[in-house]
Amino acid sequence: MPAALVALIGLSAMIAPGEASPVSAPAQAAGQATVPPVVEQPPPPPPSRTVGDVLQSGVVITVSLKSQQMHVFRDGEMWKTSPVSTGKRGKRTPTGVFAILQKKRFHRSNLYSNAPMPWMQRLTWSGIAIHAGRLPGYPASHGCIRIPAAFASELYKVTGATTTAVIVVDEALPDGEAALALAQRSDAVVPIPPALLQRARPALAAATPSPQPQQQAERLPAARTIPAVTPQGHQTIQLAAALSPAEAAAQWKALTGQRPELKAMQMAVIPAMVNGKQYYRLRASAPDAHATCKALKRAGVSCFPVS
Repeated sequence: MPAALVALIGLSAMIAPGEASPVSAPAQAAGQATVPPVVEQPPPPPPSRTVGDVLQSGVVITVSLKSQQMHVFRDGEMWKTSPVSTGKRGKRTPTGVFAILQKKRFHRSNLYSNAPMPWMQRLTWSGIAIHAGRLPGYPASHGCIRIPAAFASELYKVTGATTTAVIVVDEALPDGEAALALAQRSDAVVPIPPALLQRARPALAAATPSPQPQQQAERLPAARTIPAVTPQGHQTIQLAAALSPAEAAAQWKALTGQRPELKAMQMAVIPAMVNGKQYYRLRASAPDAHATCKALKRAGVSCFPVS
């Protein structure tokens, strides 16, 4: 339906019975037309794309933990392939379908001694990403997917937040034909976060600005804030670190969606300055937090005990 017609319909619905329509009334001034008001439409819902959709017009990346190999397809055609090094024992790379949550040309790990992660493309808010790194020929990372530096630079240029699907599987993918068949038979929905889609495009590779104190109070789940002194008998673990309180809250929401056992824990965001840069550490507290942390590590979620 034309936009002008929609506007007229919306306007006529607001006119009380017996009143003259401002559209049909004579113009107030000779030679001057009355312009109907613009009727605002609600924003469209975030796109829901399956792996098959992305395969037809986008980038699909397959990673085989068994083969230690990555295959990349653009618009349904093989683009490039590369060896990888995924998570070692105890730091296993999680399997599943992922979207690109964040991209940074140069990033340092918030969890592992500021370790460099060039050409970083984040897959989870719990610390899993694709990035350039050492490839010894076997799984050796803390859960991330390492690829050669030159290939990481090229891959970084062709991926996007809503145009890329990453499939990580245990099974062997000996060649591009097997990888393509895997992508074609997948009907999984790419988990594109609505909050990410609302950001301006340049912000995808930049730090999210810290909100004002009042905004922080509104956005953080205050009911799950750890008190200044951890309750007696409770243990505390650190899950991740973020660049803003809002990003830390988003990480917590994503983690509790993946791991329901975290919902029973108390959450806190702890500001910390590391090498002159502000971070916000995401921590959780519960009587059995250390045991939960061990289970999370086995599932590929980065965490470590604090107290």
